[in-house]
Amino acid sequence: MRVLVTGAAGFIGFHLAQALLARGDEVLGYDNVNDYYDPQLKEARLARLRTHAGFGFMRASLEDRDSIERAFDTFAPERVVHLAAQAGVRYSIENPRAYIDSNVVGFLNVLEGCRHHPVEHLVYASSSSVYGANTRLPFSVDDDVDHPVSLYAATKKSNELMAHTYSHLYGLPTTGLRFFTVYGPWGRPDMALFLFTRNILAGRPIDVFNHGHHRRDFTYIDDIVEGVVRTLDRVPAPDPGYDFAHATPAASAAPYRLYNIGSDRPVELMTYIRLIEACLGRRAECNLLPLQPGDVPESHADVGALRRDVGYAPTTPVEIGIRRFVEWFREYYDA
Repeated sequence: MRVLVTGAAGFIGFHLAQALLARGDEVLGYDNVNDYYDPQLKEARLARLRTHAGFGFMRASLEDRDSIERAFDTFAPERVVHLAAQAGVRYSIENPRAYIDSNVVGFLNVLEGCRHHPVEHLVYASSSSVYGANTRLPFSVDDDVDHPVSLYAATKKSNELMAHTYSHLYGLPTTGLRFFTVYGPWGRPDMALFLFTRNILAGRPIDVFNHGHHRRDFTYIDDIVEGVVRTLDRVPAPDPGYDFAHATPAASAAPYRLYNIGSDRPVELMTYIRLIEACLGRRAECNLLPLQPGDVPESHADVGALRRDVGYAPTTPVEIGIRRFVEWFREYYDA
């Protein structure tokens, strides 16, 4: 297939593009390679992707409507995986306009591209952040998510609503995936595993928010990619028997689906830190801090629907995932 992958220079996009290329798909990566975090890491990912004959790349922003239109016109993708976004819960408090430009306006441009071209399926990244102030665990796609606690979460919820509108009005098959704390080699430098590893090796203290009482559904990148590929290959169909009297946000009479994608095995943050210490052979100096605005204390994905519909089955224990990341980090940074 011809697959357009937005955010191909990003963590998940890079790994997904590699998997699609490995199975013989043709991939056009689309990314603006911004400086939200180290652009050199993004360029290193792209350098690896460019070794594949089936990979092409366009450097442009999501909010650049002309560039999005050109990508659809010239590449004519059969399917689209939309992963590009302005990421980060805490940064959305500092720079809210960046989130509207990228995550709302940019997503509209992608939807319009899919609408005006014969795209068979759009898979897009939502986030576990949409669960916001919810307290019932595990988080289910059937839950109400109308109380976000960050603008980042609000933009991701808006993406789900926008996608449903296009599925309903234009028959565009769309599937949203709510990602839960993805980690692994080539990960983002603003994420906990990367920050903790770098600081512990440098002998610097690590900031541990909520006094270490977080629990997170840490999900290894290989499990995530397998789930995304399985989802991409299963195009949702309209459900003429959908019961609006007992509506769920996860499905529709339109060709629209919504899933959690996580490990279904939440881990205490302090346990996570102890595992990093064991891999590094060093102890961490923890700077215990209160819960940050926009953060949630616990996440736990109910992945039953994704398991049922596409056979999703995460298999990587956190002990193995952390070890693989540390091995990559030491090699990549000669640490």
